[in-house]
Amino acid sequence: MAVVIRLTRRGAKKKPFYRIVATDSRSPRDGRFLEVLGTYDPLKDKDEERIKVDVEKASSWLKKGAKASRTVGTLFKKAGVAL
Repeated sequence: MAVVIRLTRRGAKKKPFYRIVATDSRSPRDGRFLEVLGTYDPLKDKDEERIKVDVEKASSWLKKGAKASRTVGTLFKKAGVAL
């Protein structure tokens, strides 16, 4: 089972809100996931409030061999998670 860290979309129409999740690579975008690692809200004003990541959980999954998507990798860099 290949584990990836990616975004799942939540929120209403035209008001997106995303969860950062660890999931099996074969599951659909908004399907089943293993663990929620944080959130991303693109509609907030400040960068500090937009991205919330549990650094310990994210680092743990990365050490176990999970691959982060390109977008999540960018968010992790902004949040201070070492890739």
